[in-house]
Amino acid sequence: MAETFQVEIVTPEKLVVKDSAEEMQIPGKNGCLGILPGHAPLITELAVGEISYRNGGNTQHLAVAWGFAEVLPDRVTILAETAERPEEIDIQRAQQAKQHAEQELKDGKTESDFTRAESDLQRAETRLEVAGKRSSSPARERPGSGSPSRSRS
Repeated sequence: MAETFQVEIVTPEKLVVKDSAEEMQIPGKNGCLGILPGHAPLITELAVGEISYRNGGNTQHLAVAWGFAEVLPDRVTILAETAERPEEIDIQRAQQAKQHAEQELKDGKTESDFTRAESDLQRAETRLEVAGKRSSSPARERPGSGSPSRSRS
């Protein structure tokens, strides 16, 4: 069995990550999934959360929101609405989004207001948490790192 697997993380705007990994954690809709080389094939819906993967002692972190992941024994492909590296996250904007979501939770009138505010709050908190992390070294290949990901906040 191989000691690594290929990782690709793609948004509608760009290829965010094309790398290899020894292990990976992804936020599935029904909980966090730990992936190792040779993992059984599966497809899952992504939740708002943090993706992390390790390659050679270097751990990379990304904030991700909405999408799908395909896991194969030798490859993980993630199609996400948004995926951001720590250095791409605008901390001030994320803090403002968090404050706005907290206010919406207080002021919401309908169940859909509360549901949307909870989702927005979770995304803002995830972005702030990931922004506080810096990879222990740069990824080997960082295609398209010059343009920002689409954002809902």
